[in-house]
Amino acid sequence: MNDKWVACFTNPIKCKLLSDIQAQGQTTAKQLAERNPGIPQATLYRYLKRMVEDGVLAVLEERQVRNVREKVYGMAIDFEAEIENIVEGNSGVGYLGLFQQFSNGLLHEFQTYAAKDGIDIKHDGSGFRISPFYATFDELAELSRNIQALIKPYSEQEPTPERRMRNVAIVFTPPTEL
Repeated sequence: MNDKWVACFTNPIKCKLLSDIQAQGQTTAKQLAERNPGIPQATLYRYLKRMVEDGVLAVLEERQVRNVREKVYGMAIDFEAEIENIVEGNSGVGYLGLFQQFSNGLLHEFQTYAAKDGIDIKHDGSGFRISPFYATFDELAELSRNIQALIKPYSEQEPTPERRMRNVAIVFTPPTEL
């Protein structure tokens, strides 16, 4: 898995597109636009083109629809299998690389936000926090499932002028020795 593939996980729009394509198996730009009305059409096409060039997506089929050649997109690699290989192989280097890409994506979002004029940190709904806790492995797994269940209904909502895309990043650090 190269950096361009991993970087897609840290870009909220690319990540959303990848999730949709993974869930559908294959899809067209038109179908993606219908499922993601908050993503501008030019951005959608630019990202699809870039992800094909980077080897993240593949054009599975091209078909003529009226006066337009419509492309059908699918995953070029199995991200879940690649990540599973890193985790199952206990590849510290691979795991660190994934975390660095994850962290770089978050840092980029905060840098972009902080560089804007007229930000309102309190009312824009941004923040971060560390909350130390003690848990067994089973309790940690339960917490993860509960967080996923809590977030799921929000991730399925449609965008509106008031409802903008946000990201929740959750990191469970390795156990700390006291």
